[in-house]
Amino acid sequence: MQGDGDEEEQIDWDAPPEPGRFEIGLEGRRWNVHRFHALDAVLPEKMELIDGKLFWSARERLGMLSAMLEQVGLVDAVKLAPKELWLEALKQAYDD
Repeated sequence: MQGDGDEEEQIDWDAPPEPGRFEIGLEGRRWNVHRFHALDAVLPEKMELIDGKLFWSARERLGMLSAMLEQVGLVDAVKLAPKELWLEALKQAYDD
């Protein structure tokens, strides 16, 4: 869903999604079709494995992760890895 024509050429697919594009909260939320289409410039068009990574670019990978976090919510997402890893990730992300 990378858009058509000129819009696709203007997107920097190596840049992460713009801050505020996703509404990630503690609890997940449902989307309607308008919300889904509003994310055309971030979500990948299809699932692909390229050089051992899902999707073509970091923007698509982060966009898909953000979309899933928005729908699942952080409370359930953090249960997927040990607490110690989350704490270390937060330290590395914010203490630099």
